[in-house]
Amino acid sequence: MNPGLALLQPYPFERLAALRADINPPAHVEQINLSIGEPKHRTPQFIHDALIGSIDGTEKYPATRGSDELRESIGTWLRMRFKLPVDSLDPNAQVLPVNGTREALFSIAQCLIDRDATNPIVAMPNPFYQIYEGAAYLAGALPYYIACPAERGFLPAFEEVPKEVWDDCQLVYICTPGNPSGRVMDRRQIAELIELSDRHNFTIVSDECYSELYLDEAKPPVGLLQVAAEIGRTDFHRCLVMHSLSKRSNAPGLRSGFVAGDAQLLNAYLRYRTYHGCAMPVHVQAASVAAWRDELHVQENRRLYRAKFRAVLPILSKYMQIPEPEAGFYLWPQVDLDDVELCRALIAEQNVITLPGRYLARSDGGGNPGQNRLRIVLNEKIEHCIAGAERIATLLKSR
Repeated sequence: MNPGLALLQPYPFERLAALRADINPPAHVEQINLSIGEPKHRTPQFIHDALIGSIDGTEKYPATRGSDELRESIGTWLRMRFKLPVDSLDPNAQVLPVNGTREALFSIAQCLIDRDATNPIVAMPNPFYQIYEGAAYLAGALPYYIACPAERGFLPAFEEVPKEVWDDCQLVYICTPGNPSGRVMDRRQIAELIELSDRHNFTIVSDECYSELYLDEAKPPVGLLQVAAEIGRTDFHRCLVMHSLSKRSNAPGLRSGFVAGDAQLLNAYLRYRTYHGCAMPVHVQAASVAAWRDELHVQENRRLYRAKFRAVLPILSKYMQIPEPEAGFYLWPQVDLDDVELCRALIAEQNVITLPGRYLARSDGGGNPGQNRLRIVLNEKIEHCIAGAERIATLLKSR
């Protein structure tokens, strides 16, 4: 057996299920689940139509590299969205479709890590998406958790990472906009990380799956490839980004995303994926082409999330310290109560499910950075989000 399997910790929702197992919420109160980061807005009909219209694609094996049309649509979207030079980003060499960012975030580590190195390290933000940690362990590396303290706006404190850690580091995951904070890394910080990758020879993988859920229409988040191009690195050396249709287009069940960036790394990753056997089905590719070519549904998606933030924040901010996010669909408030016990109380007394913040982080020298925080997801209908916020406020008011 892979020894990394013994190091895997229960997934946050396994821990949440165990926490809920002996709780009997009030039966007369409708359950409101604000814990799982799954989009609930409807998938646009034109994506369904494209999917159904290409169902005869099941008659043939799909190509691992995807269709020319899909790669071209992704390349066009990337150049437009992140203001990349017109002649940059060759879709044939620098774009690779994947079955959602989750499987790609995991498998990229299996491809990139040299497990024969003395002390291979995969660095990641803390709190973090647990796939990063599992990917590190199963690739034969050790995770290193980079603090994302509140006083730094929940952004990674790269300057606090010891030099010996950088020397052993082979891969750094970043998540911008961040899960769970919704904070966005700026150009300066991303450029500094690129400079660190040059000095210490590691690859940067930027998880940008929340990049299209920004709250200020005039301030779309910058991305890794965008900053790389701005500093003259149009070959995107050591830089890979991952994007998905799950949040952008409300299509989590489509399992469609892509990796783009360094052509040499993607050539190796394509070879890995050819053996892995994870090509995107032809009809999913057709639906993905339609999605990447349309922005109107994404603008409407952002409008719906903005309305929920505007409705919910005034209700909760009286009882919680809530840093307003820049993007995503999460709230990451600080509470004056134990986060696990508060989560239990919300279920037992109000039938509202949230996620204890400590379940999304690991303890370091300064304690668990998720402790005394909740992750609250504003993915349900606006009336359910408002009702959930009012119930949370009711409980906190009584405390």
